[in-house]
Amino acid sequence: MKTADPTMARAINDRLALDLLLERGPLTAPQLRTLTGLSRPTVSDLIERLRAGGLIEVAGETGADRRGPNARLYGLVAGRAHVAGVNLRRDAVHVGVADIAGNEGGVVSRPLPEAPDLVALIAEAVAEAAGGRVPHTVVLGTPGLIHPRTGLASDSGVPGWRPDLGPALADRLGTRVTLENEVNLSGIAEHRTGAAAGRDDFALLWMADGVGAAVFLDGRLRRGASGGAGEVGLLKFGGMDFCDLMDAERDLGPEAFADRIVQGVFALVAVLDPGLVILGGELGRVGGDRLAGLVAERLGRMSPASTEVRASGVEGDTVLRGAVLTALDLARDDVFR
Repeated sequence: MKTADPTMARAINDRLALDLLLERGPLTAPQLRTLTGLSRPTVSDLIERLRAGGLIEVAGETGADRRGPNARLYGLVAGRAHVAGVNLRRDAVHVGVADIAGNEGGVVSRPLPEAPDLVALIAEAVAEAAGGRVPHTVVLGTPGLIHPRTGLASDSGVPGWRPDLGPALADRLGTRVTLENEVNLSGIAEHRTGAAAGRDDFALLWMADGVGAAVFLDGRLRRGASGGAGEVGLLKFGGMDFCDLMDAERDLGPEAFADRIVQGVFALVAVLDPGLVILGGELGRVGGDRLAGLVAERLGRMSPASTEVRASGVEGDTVLRGAVLTALDLARDDVFR
């Protein structure tokens, strides 16, 4: 095994310190030494390097220690970069902005007209939410398949849709734009801050104006070769697509609705054995713990694989939340390197 050269070692140490500041907030030099296990000279050099790079700044002083260099608290320069998440629906676009530390900023929602110029509409919404700043990274969640390698998207049914939406929006905004399937982003939000936190394996069944699933195995989102992993809405039951069956039965009571949902859940469990299935989207949120319990009861009679069923654990717009989290990951990998 090759040892890290000095440049690589510095980069590893810098990122370790930055991640600790993200997780714990402002820290003193002694606290950084304790948490990283690095020597006093190494931490001193690290702090000066990160300050010179505009990544950290003095954020105050500790109350317990005497005044002096070691009493200074160092924190991230939150305004070093900003990101934007976009949730593109078939009737509206929702934008949220955060700084590099993850502090939430502006939020903007705009309805979609019948034949919009999507690039212009989204760009204007992002600019408004960002308060005139150019975001370092924009992640846009949309219905449809997003090819993992090309980034091009299938027709999503969104008015004004164009398959090159991502590159066109990047040209308009002058920044990096990444497209991702809406359900995958909702799954990312659940994995990081919701019902799947701490779980390596789970599936999210999305039930809203469409039906789909996000699949996480071994702690990683699985997109499939063409971006089609989790398209359970195309499964057929009794000659009907699962998405049509769900739409036709959404006005039934909870028990009858659970009878329909469990068919798709069982298909996910039989193929993936995820150990946990989350009921997400508008219908999963409305059904809550009661619907999750009814589905779990029915699933237990159908499947030998032990599987938990939970309602969504993320408050608010899960797609937008997942888009912002993904944008932060991408921006930090660039800014913090």
